[in-house]
Amino acid sequence: MVMDRSAVKKRIIKLRSEIARLRNAFHIENAPNVTDDVYDSLTRELKMLLQKYPEFDNPNSMENRVAGKPLDKFKKVKHEVKMFSIGNVFSDAELFAWEKRNLKLLPPLLRGEGRGEVNYFCELKFDGLAISLIYENGKFRRGVTRGDGEIGEDITQNLKTIHSIPLFLTPSASHPPLSISGKMERRKGEVNSVPDYLEVRGEAIMKKRVLQNLNEKNKKEGRPLFANSRNAAAGSLRQLDPKLAEERQLDFFAYEIAQIKGDEWQEYASLHSLKHELLKKLGFVIDEHSREITDLKEILSFIGEVSKIRDSLAFGIDGVVININDTKIFENLGVVGKDPRGIIAFKYPAEKATTVVKEILVNVGRTGVLTPLAVFEPTLVAGSQVSKATLHNMDQIGRLDLRIGDTVVIEKAGDVIPKVVEVLTRMRTGKEKKFKMPSYCPTCGGKVEKKELGARQKKDFFGSSEGGQPDQLKNLSSTSSSVAYYCVNPKCPAKNERYLEHFVSVFEIYELGPKILRRFKDEGLLTDAADIFTLEKVDIAPLERFGEKSAENIVQEIKNKKKISLAKFLWALGILHVGEETARDLAEHFGTLEKLTSCVRQDLTQIDSIENIGPAVSKSLSDFFRDKNNLNFIKKLEKNGVVIEKMEKKKAGKLTGLNFVLTGILSSMSREIAKEKVISLGGKVASSVSKNTSYVVAGAEPGSKLKTALKLGVKVLNEKEFLNMLI
Repeated sequence: MVMDRSAVKKRIIKLRSEIARLRNAFHIENAPNVTDDVYDSLTRELKMLLQKYPEFDNPNSMENRVAGKPLDKFKKVKHEVKMFSIGNVFSDAELFAWEKRNLKLLPPLLRGEGRGEVNYFCELKFDGLAISLIYENGKFRRGVTRGDGEIGEDITQNLKTIHSIPLFLTPSASHPPLSISGKMERRKGEVNSVPDYLEVRGEAIMKKRVLQNLNEKNKKEGRPLFANSRNAAAGSLRQLDPKLAEERQLDFFAYEIAQIKGDEWQEYASLHSLKHELLKKLGFVIDEHSREITDLKEILSFIGEVSKIRDSLAFGIDGVVININDTKIFENLGVVGKDPRGIIAFKYPAEKATTVVKEILVNVGRTGVLTPLAVFEPTLVAGSQVSKATLHNMDQIGRLDLRIGDTVVIEKAGDVIPKVVEVLTRMRTGKEKKFKMPSYCPTCGGKVEKKELGARQKKDFFGSSEGGQPDQLKNLSSTSSSVAYYCVNPKCPAKNERYLEHFVSVFEIYELGPKILRRFKDEGLLTDAADIFTLEKVDIAPLERFGEKSAENIVQEIKNKKKISLAKFLWALGILHVGEETARDLAEHFGTLEKLTSCVRQDLTQIDSIENIGPAVSKSLSDFFRDKNNLNFIKKLEKNGVVIEKMEKKKAGKLTGLNFVLTGILSSMSREIAKEKVISLGGKVASSVSKNTSYVVAGAEPGSKLKTALKLGVKVLNEKEFLNMLI
């Protein structure tokens, strides 16, 4: 962004004023109201401007008073033991709440001695790629990525290039390590064997020095630079040529034993700390900072110590992992969703930075919804250079009071998608401009219409990738309306491209990513989603960078996904206002596509009578199924082999006619499993409490739903009462 000298001078004055105010608030008034990241970002911008325009430097200004220098294809493999994810906490209070929930779920005898506390094992949370290694009779047999936790990719050949991964286990230390007599006591002694079968979990990483050298080389050769060490490690292990992976000089830290066979080794598996000890003795590199800890106070001290040395470490970390040390206690706590209860990651605060919004662009989604996108100067956040951040919708812009030219705070929470979280209104000059949604589509020039979203449509919209994030619903009441803007041109190319991506995602055709779909469209292989099911090996193999094997994999994946449930099929069609939940309600009511289409043509009032479905959905269905192009598209799908499975009518069960709402943590099962059990017995599960709710099931740490239930007089069940109803 080019600025004239007058604008530069004004910007420097604004920066100095705001930096001075923040410094005073922190050091003098002891009332900081902004993070160090924001303060540092403003300071960096000021120094950069002064380097370019030294005539505005002032030796008496605040910044000068303080000294200081700143293969063809990877094979899919199913994990024998699922690789779970780890839940996160971001504050001391959340960490104490985690322990409190766990202690409530444990019988007293499992809590250990004394005051009912449990012991912990703390280790660094590496910023890399989670890997599973299989050893048979001491020999490295296979290495697999985490993938989705159930299925990963076999990258054995690439992992063999990492020198810190032993190809043969070395029986170099102690065997049956301990005796149990009230307390664990380790016994020293040399071993002369290794486990018959061992599965090791750990992290493949790239050290900071290696990343720096790699980026310097890439820069000289005109290649793209890696944003951070995690991306570099993941990209290196996905090289089809192991020689390229070897050049990246990756490292590996082991941190878990998922499986170990042989009775003589089971004592090692009784404590997480002993697993670390065994891993080290078998030749693995482990985190030397890890330690056993007795209570949360000591854990917080450890977290503080690590934060001080974090930047000086040779590798990147983004937090500390806290593991319940006793394996029996860990297993008894079970899993909630995808996260084991016995382990948590304390994440350091998400990095924030400041930047100036240069302009706001508009993207077009699969349903034609227009999504605003903030564009700013490339800014370093959480180790990555970012220049854009989604603003989600006009409601979000209104809540932020965001204008073009504003100085904003951007954040990468959990090192994921950057977002604008705050506008620094004190930095305004008066030249900032309010943003208006365009009247015509920026892609095709088609007319843009503004539509009100009701409660159900709002949920579908805000929970989608187009509308934003589900947590935005917290800022909107269930009865309020929200506004969305749509391109109404059915032939808009941007809509069609996004729709293809949505379609293959619902059909779970994972081989067809956005880039491949775009390539197939450019090559003339696809005119619409139905053409996907006509693709043959001979169509794909001749294309550059594909070949016989990749073509075969794509075609086989498509063939395997031709059968789909009615609910998913309706969702895949991309009908306006018909999200995942609405599609399921329609499928359960009608059972077949024929009955639904017949009803749409003859009696829309039947659709309006379905619970949670109103006039907006009825009109949308009517518009869709009365369009001959859409009907021809469905016929084409069926002609090309797509089979829409009939939705069987639910048989009456003991919970038929009852509506449940689940809140809090259940100790015996996850809420998802509880939901499935209720549905299998004929009941329904809703996400919010109303006068139509039969029961609210309250687990540990219930939320606001419990208060609503008590206010409305809805009967509340504890977990034991709920389980009795399922018998």
